[in-house]
Amino acid sequence: MKTYNVGYLVGSLAKDSINRKLAHALIKLAPEQLKFTEIPFAELPLYSYDYDADYPEAGRNFKKAIESSDAILIITPEYNRSIPGGLKNAIDWASRPWGTNSFAHIPSAVIGTSPGAIGTAVGQQHLRSILGFLNSPQMSSPEGYIQFKDGFLNDAGEVADAGTAKFLASYLEEFHQHIARVLTVLPRGA
Repeated sequence: MKTYNVGYLVGSLAKDSINRKLAHALIKLAPEQLKFTEIPFAELPLYSYDYDADYPEAGRNFKKAIESSDAILIITPEYNRSIPGGLKNAIDWASRPWGTNSFAHIPSAVIGTSPGAIGTAVGQQHLRSILGFLNSPQMSSPEGYIQFKDGFLNDAGEVADAGTAKFLASYLEEFHQHIARVLTVLPRGA
């Protein structure tokens, strides 16, 4: 299969975020045909339509990074049964000004980890609703609600449990196939 450039967003702004650690572990498990680049968003100011007439460079660069990706993977924590405010702000920047939604027709997937038993299930549902509105074709299955416990990662930053590693590798293979299917029907630049 073809190689795809996957932009990824880590929902947490914390340097030592467990979701950032999960992102790095996922990259190690991914098929070689998926090439990952983090798309940072910490420098984005709070979005307001007052910026629409003269979009700042940080907003333009963020939109360009989304648009130049073949697909987007969002690895996010759950804050108060939803997504972190910084991630929502970034998505708002990418979707504006009205009529220039950078997520349209870009395949996406969502995964996340939390110390809680249900992982990030509720926050992911909110995020899926947002991505649906933004016309981003989402991988609906498998879903990845990962509980982060002591020993989840080994000293090399790899998933320590063989069963979980196998599931995550399968998740990424499914994502690869999802990207291929979507881009066959909705080729970039068409």
